[in-house]
Amino acid sequence: MRESKFKSYDELPLFLNAGQVAQVLGVAPSSAYELMHEAGFPTLRVGSRMVVPKEKFIWWVEEHTKGGGSSC
Repeated sequence: MRESKFKSYDELPLFLNAGQVAQVLGVAPSSAYELMHEAGFPTLRVGSRMVVPKEKFIWWVEEHTKGGGSSC
């Protein structure tokens, strides 16, 4: 697993791109792109670009970590 350069949610930009999502989650960029194409993931499309609003990303992480062992 890759180590995140972000140490808290406060350090995140208002909108995250795929590279930043990958860094935060400690996954490969290709995994972040796959995640951003899933129906339940809070991706915002701006033209051909995809970004994730910081607050929606935090909500998604919290929703998908309830119970500790839940999978996505």
